[in-house]
Amino acid sequence: MNEHSNIVPLRQPDEIDDPLTNILRSGARQLLAQAVEMEAEAFLAAMKGLKRPDGRDRLVRHGHGPVRTIQTGIGAVEVARVKIRDRAVTSDGERIRFTAAILPLWARRTKSLDALLPVLYLRGISTGDFQEALAALLGKDAPNLSPGVVSRLTTEWQLEYERWQKRDLSARRYVYVWADGVFLQARMEDHSECMLVLIGATPEGKKELIGFQVGVRESTQSWHELLVEAKTRGLKIAPEIAVGDGALGFWKALDEVFPATRHQRCWVHKTANILNKVAVSVQASMKKDLREVYLASNRASAEVAIDVFAEKYGAKYDKAVECLTKDRDAMLAFYEFPAEHWDHLRTTNPIESVFATVRHRTVRTKGSLSSTTAKLMVFKLLCAASKTWRRLKGTNQLPKVSAGVRFENGIEVIQVPENHAA
Repeated sequence: MNEHSNIVPLRQPDEIDDPLTNILRSGARQLLAQAVEMEAEAFLAAMKGLKRPDGRDRLVRHGHGPVRTIQTGIGAVEVARVKIRDRAVTSDGERIRFTAAILPLWARRTKSLDALLPVLYLRGISTGDFQEALAALLGKDAPNLSPGVVSRLTTEWQLEYERWQKRDLSARRYVYVWADGVFLQARMEDHSECMLVLIGATPEGKKELIGFQVGVRESTQSWHELLVEAKTRGLKIAPEIAVGDGALGFWKALDEVFPATRHQRCWVHKTANILNKVAVSVQASMKKDLREVYLASNRASAEVAIDVFAEKYGAKYDKAVECLTKDRDAMLAFYEFPAEHWDHLRTTNPIESVFATVRHRTVRTKGSLSSTTAKLMVFKLLCAASKTWRRLKGTNQLPKVSAGVRFENGIEVIQVPENHAA
């Protein structure tokens, strides 16, 4: 609009007047434009040595592409990509092309926004409601979030998921694995279905998504299919230990596919199960006593803490005591591994944290998800979350059990054969 115009735009009743957001968007637009220009200049500088036969530069700027709108977390930002022209053609007819990393050719949304869409979908927001739900943050009629765009995006995710499912695992080794079944009751067509998720930690300490599939109430057969599928794709070496909740289906399937893998029950799930068996007035003190068990400095101290717990509560809360003592070995298995890893091995938190806002929803919201759509949404949610998973602590990431080394209370102990000369 002309600066000298007397026309004053009127704010619509449903519009939000937020000068701070407008300033942020203006600043983001300027920074993005500068970054795009700097990336192009850096590319040209790297190619400065390429010349035409007449001595002129082979690669030169060639204006800008059409202005397009990128949907970001603070709303729509307009930007134009820099075009670079190759003025020489090689003998095979190939040209050098400039592909911007900051602003890919067909990008219409930031990756962080793509990661937000599965969360909204699993929370119960239908594709037709995305624009309305995000209007306050992204602006009215936010572009690139229409139902048609989201449907096309889902199709792309399906292709990405199929490629991921076919990846070769023969070169991978996972020393620890975490398993959990995630129920998305509010959006699943069949409430008996759940997402079976399997995460592994490499010897270098990096956590990765191994696999997941739609299962039936965490049954043994469903878990067996998931574990066999991973083994078929090359995962031959059994993990040292598996961490999971009390779902018997997983442990039975694990013993069938990887019988040498140790069992570690999740202390978060176990604590909740124990506290559910006592009065609310006792839960605070009982929870404190349970912390004395799994935070003990060594296994011997943890065993003593369990005995104290049983003596303290056995007379009145025998069911709670039985819930703890019947799984004593599986609850304390993590003490046989490096002490730096205990925080990681006590719980299935890598999986729990991903679905903290979408699991166990009991109110059925508008629209239901098919198993296929839910699987794709969970896949994208896990892919985004995997970039934030904490690496294992410490430097000794691989328990050397097979190499004559074991761990006692988190300390490495060398095993000397009996017939070895002193």
